[in-house]
Amino acid sequence: MNQAINVTGQLMPAVGLGLWKLGLDEVADTVYNAIKAGYRHLDSAADYGNEKQVGEGITRAIADGLCCREDLWITSKLWNTFHRQEHVQAACEKSLDDLGIDYFDLYLVHFPIALKYVDFNDRYPPEWIFHPGDEHPVMELDAVPLSETWGAMERLVEGQLARKIGVCNYSAVLLHDLMSYARIKPAMLQIESHPYLTQEALVRTAQSYNIAITAFSPLGALSYVSLDMATAGDSVLAEPVVIKAAERAGVTTAQVVLRWGVQRGTAVIPKTSKAERLMENLSLSDFSLTDDEMTSISALNQNRRFNDPGVFCEGAFGKFHSIYD
Repeated sequence: MNQAINVTGQLMPAVGLGLWKLGLDEVADTVYNAIKAGYRHLDSAADYGNEKQVGEGITRAIADGLCCREDLWITSKLWNTFHRQEHVQAACEKSLDDLGIDYFDLYLVHFPIALKYVDFNDRYPPEWIFHPGDEHPVMELDAVPLSETWGAMERLVEGQLARKIGVCNYSAVLLHDLMSYARIKPAMLQIESHPYLTQEALVRTAQSYNIAITAFSPLGALSYVSLDMATAGDSVLAEPVVIKAAERAGVTTAQVVLRWGVQRGTAVIPKTSKAERLMENLSLSDFSLTDDEMTSISALNQNRRFNDPGVFCEGAFGKFHSIYD
């Protein structure tokens, strides 16, 4: 049975399926198989470039009677090029249309980074580069206040396109600022978090505002090795304390790390297309970690961030742009 976390009065399954980096040829079947296996929480985004295929999997699962729409918690995210108030609703509706649904359970601002607008007909998803065909292509920032974007996000709730709204990749300072002007408060903060990046102060800040937490990349380096943003040697799964806990509980090291995330009160959204891993990642309710194990795993923290615009933007997109101190 999938545990749940409270998201301002609604229960969201604590374990979801992350859809980043799932290929177009596998994602529809993966979503279908995940729903068949018991997943009810799907974490999507326009930037992942696979929402139409995700929608195919959802539609097929509902048609086959595996679930109904109301059983699912579906999250997506506003991309950086759509931060101006006149583009937010259209971006949300584009994702809804691609997914074949008429509302989001949760819609998030993907990054606190505003980039110049790219029309759907020119390129979708727009990704980071403004003119990919240039000799030296770069990302181009747009001067859009975060408050403007949030005001348009609030109108999605009022228009019943999104039941909850929230943010990704915000710092504590940005949360404090957001809470000072938000009419509809953020329900969720999605951040990179794993035993090498526990983000204790940020988690406590969000919780003090009754903002739930979803941890992306909950297994750490595994999502980034193929992108040359980490090496196999960066894996937290090889840590002796994790191995020891797995042996004691009779589970895998990945299950220990995911259980650590859930047990500290966050949702986790691991990505996999393998049937055995889908079941494994979902099976976290039959064991728990001891207080000593939780403390020891948290003590692995290195403040090691794998997904950092301050690192990857300059090399990949021609412009240094840091959002974390």
